[in-house]
Amino acid sequence: MDEAEASELVWREQVCRRVTAEQDRDTLARLIEYDADPFEVELYELAADPQTLLSNRAQRRRVGQHERHVRRLKARGRWAGQ
Repeated sequence: MDEAEASELVWREQVCRRVTAEQDRDTLARLIEYDADPFEVELYELAADPQTLLSNRAQRRRVGQHERHVRRLKARGRWAGQ
């Protein structure tokens, strides 16, 4: 495995492990309802930003597509990696 493949693997694992932007947004919204300080409000606004949500969804979609692609290659016996 070369450096680029290793880097991609780490990135995919990080994307899979972290919570979604929607979960961040919802958690921060509950926190703000309880105790709204300026920093928490700023974090909520960032998490609720449509661009952040789209970017997060696109990253998760890319990881899912890659995993499905690898499964299909393995099923066909054409997977050369790992």
